[in-house]
Amino acid sequence: MGMSDNKKRNITRLIMIAVSTLFVAVMLVMPLFMVIINALRKGISFYLKAISTPTVISAFKVTLIATVITLIVNTFFGITASILLTRYSFRGKHILQTLLDIPFSISPVIAGLSFIMLFGRMGWAAPALNAINEMLGLNIRIVFAIPGVVLATIFVTFPFVSREIIPVLNAVGSDEEEAASLMGADIFTIFRKITFPHMKWALFYGMVLTTARALGEFGAVNALSKTRGETFTLPLEIDALYLSGSADSIVAAFAVSSVLVLCTIVILILRCIVEGKSKMNASDRDKTGKLSEGIGYVP
Repeated sequence: MGMSDNKKRNITRLIMIAVSTLFVAVMLVMPLFMVIINALRKGISFYLKAISTPTVISAFKVTLIATVITLIVNTFFGITASILLTRYSFRGKHILQTLLDIPFSISPVIAGLSFIMLFGRMGWAAPALNAINEMLGLNIRIVFAIPGVVLATIFVTFPFVSREIIPVLNAVGSDEEEAASLMGADIFTIFRKITFPHMKWALFYGMVLTTARALGEFGAVNALSKTRGETFTLPLEIDALYLSGSADSIVAAFAVSSVLVLCTIVILILRCIVEGKSKMNASDRDKTGKLSEGIGYVP
């Protein structure tokens, strides 16, 4: 009877492995593989020419600018929001925690349209923006310009850093930080010596997720970017090439897509490394805690 149960478990396990592998192969691996094949359909020379046109280079620069600024802004505010929500009690804390999830629940297209209603020519902020331009002699534009692309990217990627850090800080607790504060350590020393070492791998993981999402964002950016060669990102340039309809432009679209695929592979490798480091760090922390309990000393 026992052998029969074990055999059933093994068969079930093998079936689940086969189904999962088949699903991943069909839904994830094969499409990416087909992108690479189609990108090289007309040879290396056409591929290199397709990814080095002025519009593609411009799209790559805009994507890089938006991603870097988004990563800096969301890292700073992600750390700030995480510490605020896990280390302080204040009225409206749960409301703030709920607001962090808005980008997960709202369509990116709606986010882009909301920025148009806010910063566009008929938007609420338009009079203030026009007054600043007249006062300083500038021509600052948000909508249909790079600042709008950056704002849209920041919006859709805002929760990733904080959502990775918050569970870690909640699990660690604040006992060490409170003890350091009682011993006279200032807030920056506490953050550098205690808080950051606990959350660093969660922070890096959140930064990797933010980068991946920023590179591939389409909906919100599409609503705020209308000029090819100036404000288009790589996903928008791929869409424009594919919709051109000619055989060369379609192959070029796959060529540019392959650039994003390669970026994705690099990000996945970084994600695996960071995830492995995070698990090793958590394991070391557990071992240290058990050892401290065994000898009656907590460092």
